[in-house]
Amino acid sequence: MNWSRSRLAAVFYVLVATPVTLMVLSALPQHAAPQPPASEIILGIDPAKSMVHWTLGSTVHTVHGSFAFKKGTLQLDTSTGRARGEIIVDATSGNSGNDSRDKKMHKEVLESARYAEVIFRPDRVEGKITPQGTFAVQVHGLLVLHGSEHELTVPVQAELAGDHWTGSATFNVPFIDWGLKNPSNFLLKVNHAVDIELELKGNLQKPAAP
Repeated sequence: MNWSRSRLAAVFYVLVATPVTLMVLSALPQHAAPQPPASEIILGIDPAKSMVHWTLGSTVHTVHGSFAFKKGTLQLDTSTGRARGEIIVDATSGNSGNDSRDKKMHKEVLESARYAEVIFRPDRVEGKITPQGTFAVQVHGLLVLHGSEHELTVPVQAELAGDHWTGSATFNVPFIDWGLKNPSNFLLKVNHAVDIELELKGNLQKPAAP
């Protein structure tokens, strides 16, 4: 009889204690999976709609040309100014509209068969970034050109509208001072820096959960 009473008491305890325990646990704070910072904006570059335009002056004439983007993503933290990502330009796509000049540019100056990519890796941004609308900022990072890294600050103007964005940037690259071959000759003297203009279009991307 005592054994039966003990068993009934144990069963009763389980029936009462289990719901109570579940209620207590459900009332405790739940630890959700960590979320990406709400201040992060990710700008994806659409290579089909973006372009690098360049202009090189000389004592004889001014040469205009272009390069194509391979891919690019720019991640900006609006609260800290931190920037991440990578923007890659196809060095082999350089074109000025003159076959002999372009052949010399690729073979002697860029050596694009060996250094096929020009890469910009941003690390910080200065200026106010708005989640929608227009803004102007300074993007600092490292430019990998001809196998060497160089610090570069790029002034960027951008407009964010819905899930799309457009942007532009104008700066110069002192390629001769950075160690690339000077294409000048006895009759033609070129500027030591090439002027760059970026035409940027793409989509706003959602941060991936860690």
